[in-house]
Amino acid sequence: MTSSPELVDNQTHGLVCAHHHLYSALARGMPAPPKTPTGFVEILEQVWWRLDRALDEDTIYWSAKLGALEALESGCTAVIDHHESPNAIDGSLSIIADACAEVGVRVSCSYGVTDRHGAEGAKQGLAENDRFLSEGGRGYVGIHAAFTCSDDTLAAAADIAKRHGVGVHIHVAEGEADAGAADRIRDLTNHKWLLVHGVHLADDHGLEGTIVHNPRSNMNNQVGYARPTRFTNPTGLGTDGIGADMFDEFRIAYVKLREHDVTETPDTAAGMLATNTTLFREVEQDRITWNYRPVDPWRLAFTPAVRPSRIERDGVVIYDAGTFVDIDADEIRAKAAEAALRLFAKLDEIA
Repeated sequence: MTSSPELVDNQTHGLVCAHHHLYSALARGMPAPPKTPTGFVEILEQVWWRLDRALDEDTIYWSAKLGALEALESGCTAVIDHHESPNAIDGSLSIIADACAEVGVRVSCSYGVTDRHGAEGAKQGLAENDRFLSEGGRGYVGIHAAFTCSDDTLAAAADIAKRHGVGVHIHVAEGEADAGAADRIRDLTNHKWLLVHGVHLADDHGLEGTIVHNPRSNMNNQVGYARPTRFTNPTGLGTDGIGADMFDEFRIAYVKLREHDVTETPDTAAGMLATNTTLFREVEQDRITWNYRPVDPWRLAFTPAVRPSRIERDGVVIYDAGTFVDIDADEIRAKAAEAALRLFAKLDEIA
């Protein structure tokens, strides 16, 4: 591994999104749900659980490729993804990994195991995580959320992760429906786990792992504020599938901190981005040159539209002056738009 490049005041290493759902890249413009959701579980049932059932291999591929492209355009060179496609499980993580590699984004994959689709669906999800990791893929073992899993499924996922020496990537206490998650997974967790959201966790929850804060998503779903500074766990920052513009998410994290405690500073939110880097050290070999200087937390907190002007990945320029060097971005967007229409047509058939 080469040494990290020295940076000047308008440069950083690559950014990391610590929790993404790349399949949501095609969701924009999707048909309205059969009825208007009035709470968090209804949002899952009427929107996201319908969308993931409509995914097939083609739409998984193009959503990942579009999501990766948009991540790079925001200076995010690594994504920790959490995926679900109950009607196209086998091989899905490899499709995502290949699509991201073709664009040049580093990715860590996981399949969100759940018992929502019966014991066989849970078994297939566990097998996909095991297969991908066994074949050398980079990732975690995914669990959707404790409230959608049996104790046996939670234990099986933790066992696969332990066998492969990786962590578990799981939504934890995002909404009140999952408020009891800590008691069910406490004895399974270790420092390698990614504990996403944590809104309804107790201050002294006793879980090991990194908390991943997703402020914009939490506001959008009206699940409450996680108050992430109360945790002793390392705390990173994710988007929960709303793109991968980590500077934008940093700004939202900061103003949400200020809403809760007016003495907070941008340094706290910047610390979450630093935690993200510890989860994907390879980004330290990437160099992002920004269209603004100097790049520091206090300026970034109040400066929207800071974008990359140049991206080097492992010393190779892949983006320069607003243009990708070896990627046809227009073609990716056009084909992703076509895939989105096919996805929307399937959605119309799902009750």
